[in-house]
Amino acid sequence: MEKLSLVQELSSNTYPGRGIVIGKSADGKYAVTAYFIMGRSTNSRNRVFVEEGEGIRTQAYDPAKLEDPSLVIYAPVRVLGNKTIVTNGDQTDTIYEMMDKQQTFEQSLRTRTYEPDGPNYTPRISGIMHLENGSYNYAMSILKSNNGNPDACNRYTFAYENPVAGEGHFIHTYMGDGNPLPSFEGEPTWVGIEGDIDEFTQMIWNNLNEENKVSLFVRYIDIKSGKYETRIINKNV
Repeated sequence: MEKLSLVQELSSNTYPGRGIVIGKSADGKYAVTAYFIMGRSTNSRNRVFVEEGEGIRTQAYDPAKLEDPSLVIYAPVRVLGNKTIVTNGDQTDTIYEMMDKQQTFEQSLRTRTYEPDGPNYTPRISGIMHLENGSYNYAMSILKSNNGNPDACNRYTFAYENPVAGEGHFIHTYMGDGNPLPSFEGEPTWVGIEGDIDEFTQMIWNNLNEENKVSLFVRYIDIKSGKYETRIINKNV
């Protein structure tokens, strides 16, 4: 597999949909994650990220314009002890609750499928970061319809031990714009992780399609101490 430029991956796709990046900073000190949302409809674009506890939640920017909240209002990020969960839907809560009962990341997601938004059947993408005693590993998952056939759910989990400094993986919901929207294909894209938290945040935000981008969350977690810094950018301010 070839390591690709995250700048190129973002700037060349007008509609990757929702995306998760997880990896390790170039200096090797930080576990890094980013989550962004995009939107084509008024309902999807009418959102902001707000902090909630150690995580974040989506919220309607203008409550009067909120139509169907079922797939747009959720907690993308939650923290369970030394684990940080990042997803594109309410499966964040499923993972949190089931892992709190000693189930695994993969077992938790066995109870869920892709989103019920035919004909797109948007994939559920999820990630989990685990930091313990100065070590760090992460996993990513995608649940998707069987090539657009909603009668079957294809489940893929990718686990990454001892991540290499300056490297990460990027998974998103759509290969590009379309009708229906084409689901992400293959394994998470191997990408470079560059810069400090502010440089990394601006790089992602500046390379998302200007018309479709909505909100971005970035977190750098100190691998030794577990302390973290967070950045949030909302187009609606």
